[in-house]
Amino acid sequence: MIDFAKTIVILGLAALAGCTMSTGGDSDASAPAPAAGTLLTWDQFLARPRPAPDRTIRYGDHERQVVDLYLPRGAGPHPVAVMIHGGCWSAPWDRNLMNWISDDLRRRGIAVWNIDYRVIEDGNGWPHVFDDTWAAIHALTIQGREIRLDPNRAVAVGHSAGGHLALWYAAKRRRWMPPANVRMIPPPELRAVVSLGGLPDLELAARPPGSGCGTEVIRQLVGQGRPGRGDPFADTSVPRMGPLGIPQVLINGNQDRIIPTHFAEDYAGKMRALGDNVRVRVIDGTGHVELITPESAAWAAAVEEIERVLR
Repeated sequence: MIDFAKTIVILGLAALAGCTMSTGGDSDASAPAPAAGTLLTWDQFLARPRPAPDRTIRYGDHERQVVDLYLPRGAGPHPVAVMIHGGCWSAPWDRNLMNWISDDLRRRGIAVWNIDYRVIEDGNGWPHVFDDTWAAIHALTIQGREIRLDPNRAVAVGHSAGGHLALWYAAKRRRWMPPANVRMIPPPELRAVVSLGGLPDLELAARPPGSGCGTEVIRQLVGQGRPGRGDPFADTSVPRMGPLGIPQVLINGNQDRIIPTHFAEDYAGKMRALGDNVRVRVIDGTGHVELITPESAAWAAAVEEIERVLR
């Protein structure tokens, strides 16, 4: 169940975005166009017809332990974008937020592995959110080759909280070692991560004023205060796990009222000090929703980065 403080956080996030709590459904309505000079709202974004994936693949028994596959035409094997949705690691947000940009990449010849994961309400964030992110991406190498995907040409794309999880996966993957005396297929080694309005530095996000997600959600995510947890940021906050050893591009909107733009520059500075290649692109006239809107300048910048890495 969501406690009262958590409810306030999520309602506040919706209010900042000018939205309702619906994650949308199949709709025949045309998307309302925002007035010139105004930011797109969640209501306007979610009103547009929602593209469907080619299939859904299960990697666990929980209803959220699924991946939606967007498969381009052609024989393949296709390069892959691992897509990770945001929503403050919380309900009711799910992978459907990423359907529109997933479809756009599919049309461009790039397969999309759009993952879902258990959220904070499913038993706190740690370890479920992290275990599921790892397992969902690992499933790409286990099942991907059977469906004409090339896990050796993969990039992770994460929006908001998903930007954190994309970077977190890359950090964990760099240190991954197979269990002793166990033969297993290795998880994908990404070529790059593209973060769209992400908040990878959880220690920064936990300090007031934090972000549009609030600070309490960070405590719930990392398992702070749980018996035997130890330092909750050591294996959850990306700068504490760096360097990643792969290129990272942080794309942010200069009018984003949910994720402050200084989060990206602060993170980039810390990771560059560790030797990583990190670039920040701040897009004018862009809020939080535009980052995952196919016709936006922000998404055009993301596509440029994705195609550069994969091709």
